[in-house]
Amino acid sequence: MTENEFEQELEKLGISLTEKQLEQFRKFYQFLSQKNQVMNLTRIVEVKDVYLKHFYDSSTLHKIIDFNQVTTVCDVGSGAGFPGVVLKILYPHLEITLLDALQKRVNYLQELIAYLGLEKIEAIHVRGENYHEKKFDVVVARALASLEKLLPICMPLVQEKGCFIAMKANVEEEKATALQPGKNKGIHLEKEIVFALPKEESKRTLLLFKKQ
Repeated sequence: MTENEFEQELEKLGISLTEKQLEQFRKFYQFLSQKNQVMNLTRIVEVKDVYLKHFYDSSTLHKIIDFNQVTTVCDVGSGAGFPGVVLKILYPHLEITLLDALQKRVNYLQELIAYLGLEKIEAIHVRGENYHEKKFDVVVARALASLEKLLPICMPLVQEKGCFIAMKANVEEEKATALQPGKNKGIHLEKEIVFALPKEESKRTLLLFKKQ
C-alpha cells in the first residue's frame, strides 16, 4: 500500500488526513525502520507492508467506534505503537496510555512520542493486569493474546460506560472458548465487525465488549 493508497482508503473510512498527519506517518515509518534494525519490533519492514498491515490496520478501529466521541484510550501491549500511536496521529485530542511489559519497547515508544512531537500520550512499563492507576473510555489490544486471556486483563481497565476492543484475525474458536457459559461473567459482546484488508484480502475481526 503506497502513501496515496493509504490516504484514499482512509477517505473511504471517513478519515481525511492533513499534510501534518501524513508527515507524521512518514516519520513514524522512518523511526520504526531505523529502530527495528537494532531491536525486534516487527517482522513487517517493507514500507508498503507497514502502511497496510500496521498503519491502515490500526486505523480500521474507526469502523467500530467514533473516536471523536472518546477522550481516554489505553493500548494494552502496545509493542511498536500499534494501534495506540496511530490513533494519536489520527485523533490528536485523545489522551492515550500505552502499556508494555518490556522496558526496551517502552523506551522506544517514549523516543517515538518525542520524535513525532506528540502530547497527551505516555508509555508505561507494566503488564496490563498489573496496571491499576485509572480506567479508560476505550481499551484496545491488537493481536496480543487469546480472548480468554485478554478479557480478564483488559475489562478491569474499562470505565463504567466504556468498552474494550479486541483486534483479531480469525477468531471463531477463541470466541467460543472465551464466551462459553460460566466464563467472563458480566461481559457482553456488543458488536462484531468482520472485513478484509484491501489489496491482500486477509481477514480481520473487531470485537467490542462492554460490562453488563
